[in-house]
Amino acid sequence: MREDALPVVALLAGGMATRMRPATLHRAKSMLLVDGEPFIGHQLRLLTAQGVRRIVVCCGHFEEQVRAYVGDGSAWGCAVTYSPDGAAPLGTGGALLNALPLLGPAFLVMYGDSYLKVSLKAVWAAFVAQGRAGMMTVYRNEGRWDTSNVQFEAGRIIAYAKQQQTPEMLHIDYGLNCFRADAFARWTAGERFDLAAVTAALLEREQLAGFEVSERFYEIGSPEGLLEMGRVLRAQRTQPERSA
Repeated sequence: MREDALPVVALLAGGMATRMRPATLHRAKSMLLVDGEPFIGHQLRLLTAQGVRRIVVCCGHFEEQVRAYVGDGSAWGCAVTYSPDGAAPLGTGGALLNALPLLGPAFLVMYGDSYLKVSLKAVWAAFVAQGRAGMMTVYRNEGRWDTSNVQFEAGRIIAYAKQQQTPEMLHIDYGLNCFRADAFARWTAGERFDLAAVTAALLEREQLAGFEVSERFYEIGSPEGLLEMGRVLRAQRTQPERSA
């Protein structure tokens, strides 16, 4: 693995998006309009601006909408391929296991409802340098933007729990992870499981590295987040360009 070349990015965009109903009753969450454009278009622009050239969209619910809009990704300057769940949802972990033939030996993972301004090259370089099977990025959230679910101390992830949080959990899973393919070795193709099961297993084996970011995250996983995302993108669009 090289520190100076970004790998393929997996976009997890196959969920049912029940929290966003009725807006997602007939539309994929990644196709919700934000500042006049489907959200996935903003994601692809953000990724390619950082040098990402290969993206695998793990899709399921209303996948035909995403395929019709994104196509092969050439409109954004990248190559997009698709890994569909199939007849039944696979969960975030199962979707990545299903996509491994397209992802290669190591890759980045981003949720399909996240907008993250962090430097991907810095994250990837840290993952390569730490040499573990997985790495979770974390943000010191302190309950501000969502429920904090990570205990992170002295550069190490001590505990991670999506359901049973403790007062020591001041950080949150940022929504950007790095994995080697062998992190998924204990699961079987077609099995349904969550990505949290993978990170928990790696943490138990001391194979989960941690990387703290300072840039806050944005998301469209809630009505409030969708509105805020629109404000952020409109502000970016109207900001005057800095002179060189």
